[in-house]
Amino acid sequence: MVGKRQSSSGSSSSFAREENQKICCSCGNYAVDTQCEMFRWINQSNPMEDLQYHVLEKETRICELEYEQQCRDDKIKRLQLKKDNLKEDVQEIKNEVYAMRVEMMKCSRNE
Repeated sequence: MVGKRQSSSGSSSSFAREENQKICCSCGNYAVDTQCEMFRWINQSNPMEDLQYHVLEKETRICELEYEQQCRDDKIKRLQLKKDNLKEDVQEIKNEVYAMRVEMMKCSRNE
C-alpha cells in the first residue's frame, strides 16, 4: 500500500499537524497561518455598523410603541362606543321610570 504511514511510536497529533499543513485558505495561505486576512473581520468592530444596528433597534422600538398606541386608540374607540350605548340605555331607562311615575300618579288620582 502506497501512502503516508504513521510510525508505531508516533502520535496521532503529529499526523494531524502534517495534514493541517496541507489545508489551504482561499487566499492561498495554509490553514495554520495566523496572519491570513480572511477572517480578520470577525474580531473587528465597525462603528458604522454598530450605529446602524443601534438605529435599527430604536426604529424597531418606535414601531412597537406605535403599534401599542394604535391598540390603545382602538380600545379607546370601542370603550367610547360602549359608553355612548350605555348612556343611551340609561336615558331610555330614565324615560321609562319617568313614564311609570306619571302613570302611577294618574292611577292614584283616579282612585
